[in-house]
Amino acid sequence: MRGQIRRNRREFGAAAMGYINGKLPQWLKFVNGSGAVAFGIKDLGFSFFLLPYYNLVLGVEAWLVGAALATALVVDALIDPLIGHLSDRTYTRWGRRLPWLYVAPIPLAFMWSLLWSPPFTGTPGFWEIVALAVGVRLLLSACEVPSISLVPELTDDYVERTTLFRYRFLSGWLGGMLMMVLAFTVFLPTPEAQLQPEGYAQFGMFGAFLMVVAVVGSAAGQHRIVAQRPSHRPPPFSLNGAFSEIFDAFREKAFLVFAAGGLAAYVGQGMNFSITQYVNNYVWKFDELAFQLYPGVLALSVLFMFAIVGPLHKRFGKPHSSAGGAIVAMIFYFLPYVLFLLGIWPETGTAVSTYSMLALLVIANTASVVAIISATSMVAEIVEAFEERTGKRAEGTFYSGNWLVQKCATAGGILATSLIVQSLGIEQGTPQDEVAETAVIQLALIYLIAGSVLAIIAAYWLGRFPITREQHEARVAAKHDKARSAAIPDDPIDAAARTEPDGHTITP
Repeated sequence: MRGQIRRNRREFGAAAMGYINGKLPQWLKFVNGSGAVAFGIKDLGFSFFLLPYYNLVLGVEAWLVGAALATALVVDALIDPLIGHLSDRTYTRWGRRLPWLYVAPIPLAFMWSLLWSPPFTGTPGFWEIVALAVGVRLLLSACEVPSISLVPELTDDYVERTTLFRYRFLSGWLGGMLMMVLAFTVFLPTPEAQLQPEGYAQFGMFGAFLMVVAVVGSAAGQHRIVAQRPSHRPPPFSLNGAFSEIFDAFREKAFLVFAAGGLAAYVGQGMNFSITQYVNNYVWKFDELAFQLYPGVLALSVLFMFAIVGPLHKRFGKPHSSAGGAIVAMIFYFLPYVLFLLGIWPETGTAVSTYSMLALLVIANTASVVAIISATSMVAEIVEAFEERTGKRAEGTFYSGNWLVQKCATAGGILATSLIVQSLGIEQGTPQDEVAETAVIQLALIYLIAGSVLAIIAAYWLGRFPITREQHEARVAAKHDKARSAAIPDDPIDAAARTEPDGHTITP
């Protein structure tokens, strides 16, 4: 048994000083990717349903919901990087990431259920929403940051990292789409049901169950590969030292360029998702069938992304794929709004209008996801650039930074939507046909302008990301050459095996 475990580790070992060589096993791609299902469920809930639920169902003013989520984000901004830093410094016989992935999902499921069935009497207040949002966001960070940080630990191959991110995004989107399908067919099947609280409570409980299964299942599936003590014991933790290392990492030029483009892209995505219920109801006048088809349209676009993003990265690289995706998404997202405002779009609410809108949405969302997955995958290359400059590995720190950018953007997008809705006077429970035509036109126009500006900013900065595939591969080759010249064993697991009981490496 011990010999078999040792052979498995030689084949798949992902210790701090080594990677899996060559193509990754197919099952590992699925297992690693499945951990992102929890993120997909959260993202779907926060982006599509949270604002309409608290605003249209519970009666909280839209601007107050947006302000509460923005306040929760301030708390996240202080704590999230610490989660990534602590994940990088976790030192156990199960490695750096697994302890987080086994513990955090349980309280996350509890908080997610409470978010959709608030334990307060009457209309939830500002600080009550803040408390629920903070709890969900922080606990999800404790799952997602360690999970995604395993990607650059498993492989340093430029293409294989893209493959892992493809599976993570596919899993996240399919998890979110599953919840959307269930929402529109089981929990909230009609426009009337979407204005009642009971379905949202069921939505929350089922989502909580899936989160636990996904995160714990993914961790267990990778356990025999990544469960090994890190090669170096980290120094004692100090708050000043932690923030010093975090600020040093966030000053990395490549990260700053990514953050500028990623922030605009994520704000646009957050606004697109959170405003969907409003524009589909009041601009495009979707009926019950259209709402049920909508998740399938999004799922189809993610499958297209899965097929094309790898070839795009090989042909154009990640930065140009990301920038191009943002521009293509802008064109196909907002072409219907331009035609609608010019008065040459088919009458809204008709089959021609609805199916034309859904067809264009397939292309737009495919391009949008290509832009987002390309940007997220670029973060993995920042890890080696930072290591080259400082000698430190900081996967968790950089992905908590990416997570922070995404959270800022999602909250910003939701806040922007809440302010738009508040300014147009769309009140709680307003039926489709009772919204003034001027409000519908203003909703379409504001969304068109804001979304186009954000897409252009995202494309500009993401296209300027300074690490190319050639630079990354040269950096990795130089690192391996340096390791060989320093007489570090080719098999990192052999080195890990030659350790004393306290975990310190024995010098050969």
